[in-house]
Amino acid sequence: MTAVAEKITEPGVYDDVPDEVYHADPVEGGSLSSTGARRLLPPSCPAKFRWEQDHPRDNVPEFNLGHAAHKLVLGIGPELVVVEAENWRTKKAQNTRDEALAEGAVPLLPFEMEQVEAMAAALRAHPIASALLRPGTGRTELTLVWRDVPTGVMRRARLDKLTKDRRGRVLIVDYKTAASSEPAKFEKAIHERGYHQQLDFYKDGVLELGLGSEVVPLLVAQEKTPPYVVTVVQPTESAMFWGGVLNRTAVDLFAQCQRTGVWPGYSDEIVLAALPGWAERQYEDARERGDYDIKEK
Repeated sequence: MTAVAEKITEPGVYDDVPDEVYHADPVEGGSLSSTGARRLLPPSCPAKFRWEQDHPRDNVPEFNLGHAAHKLVLGIGPELVVVEAENWRTKKAQNTRDEALAEGAVPLLPFEMEQVEAMAAALRAHPIASALLRPGTGRTELTLVWRDVPTGVMRRARLDKLTKDRRGRVLIVDYKTAASSEPAKFEKAIHERGYHQQLDFYKDGVLELGLGSEVVPLLVAQEKTPPYVVTVVQPTESAMFWGGVLNRTAVDLFAQCQRTGVWPGYSDEIVLAALPGWAERQYEDARERGDYDIKEK
């Protein structure tokens, strides 16, 4: 592995890439991440992707809990700073928070620190999740950079954990905090948040860089409210197949946009817009009841 001091110019596996450096894109000439691939495709579009790349957001406070949970669960990441205050309303608390953020740390109120500690304890009590994410095992927070063969596009990924099982298979383990880790509800989250696309993106990097030949993608989903239930999820082969289809489409679209300098919106044509199906059904039901007097025009 290689530590990053300047821009990355060659494919490889890199450690010690700070979070803010990775998200600002450390690859010379630009690269495509899993997040970017998802933002290129519906319900987003290339125009929104390009604007977000050119206008990166500052630290978003509501993400602090997830960052802190990652730190305690993975044993690696930014420093956690407890700000002795009941809330962020006072100027003193806000200044302390902003100083911590400026230094790359994660500021938390005391009750938030208690929450992430309880989450970490609940995860350690789960037999499979605790083994997968045990600190000191496998390789954590790896940055992978590789060149897409068909397009020449540089791609990058940041893996929570890369480890192996007893059969020698490479396990990609991604930790997610969630509103619900109930399997059926989390299936919906996989689709809505594109987690199958994200894991396929990671799998491509692992295979391309020769880190393994048999790869198993796993999600460790943990609820953010007591009792912080944990579920370990493996997307189906079908889910991963469609994730791959989406990624191929996104990488090809990225290459085209880079080549032409055109980052289109949703459509350049007039779009025919129908009413939602449920609205049509409501109108039809109302007509059958006689609520509307409909005459031929």
